[in-house]
Amino acid sequence: MPKLKTKKPQLRNLFSKEECLKRLAAEGFKRVTLSFYRYVRIENPKELRDQLFKEWTELGVFGRIYLAREGINAQLNVPEPQLEAFKKNLDSHSEFADMYLNIGLEQSESFYKLTLKVKEQIVADGLPEGAFDTANVGKHLDPQEFNAALDEENTVVVDMRNFYESKIGRFDKALCPDSNTFKEELPMVLDALKGKEDKKIVMYCTGGIRCEKASAFLKHNGFQDVNQLRGGIITYMQHVRQKNLPVRFHGQNYVFDERISERATDEVLSTCDLCDAAWDVYVNCKNAACNLLFLQCPGCAEKLNNCCSQECKTIYELPEAERKAHYAKQKESDYGVYVSRIRPSLK
Repeated sequence: MPKLKTKKPQLRNLFSKEECLKRLAAEGFKRVTLSFYRYVRIENPKELRDQLFKEWTELGVFGRIYLAREGINAQLNVPEPQLEAFKKNLDSHSEFADMYLNIGLEQSESFYKLTLKVKEQIVADGLPEGAFDTANVGKHLDPQEFNAALDEENTVVVDMRNFYESKIGRFDKALCPDSNTFKEELPMVLDALKGKEDKKIVMYCTGGIRCEKASAFLKHNGFQDVNQLRGGIITYMQHVRQKNLPVRFHGQNYVFDERISERATDEVLSTCDLCDAAWDVYVNCKNAACNLLFLQCPGCAEKLNNCCSQECKTIYELPEAERKAHYAKQKESDYGVYVSRIRPSLK
């Protein structure tokens, strides 16, 4: 008698974005947006990925999580009634026990589905495996210690985020590399810090994960007094608000989910990429084949129908069949350009 094939459980989202958003809107509870990371040896990331997908689906978790042999990098939201169960689930995995969780500054809708992916690295640095000891990290500073370090004469403050992140929000006197990716940024920071090996280096990023790797990279390259903001901007803003401390971060904190950014202070540091009006809210061009991330004020959005240029507006307003044909052609020829977050050259 032939064996009956057992149906494997689906380990990916099966619903369209529209259906996911509909289900999200119908929920009768709040969700808590949080993030966490850990550099820890994971022997079988794919096996752990499948296990976590099943467990976190049962808990109703939505988010974007990367696993690699070097650790985990997670941005997600959890139904508020399941938050304690989620923490217990993390603790049940020895690799993630006693995890430090960053709670989001704003609790608007951040994710609408669960995505768990296995990667070569949780933060791509472009360097060969074992190029430096990622465990030999800098000193972690709490927000109060970080504020004090900013005022020291010997301190050099380094923003370990990409240019489009620091463009809308940053700390006082920060060195902000003009980089598109973390991979680009590491050598740029090293070059910018030449001759400053005797200085106190103080680093920050969104939630801490990039500083964890970058601080180890700098120590590998001879820097001795390397420090990093524990929990990044997210933890910093939570702490200074609770403790009524001086706020040294200005503007918006860029985040990698549906919210795009969290308002830290009312200051607007940037301008619309089209007209130079004070503006700090990012959007993606409505021309799907372009999808450029850029800053667009309401006036320019109305004028260009939420597109980044007149050319994209013309394409976006084509009849559906023509528009889809154009998308296919444009993606085939310019895919590498249009899917990346490139610097707007729109003026």
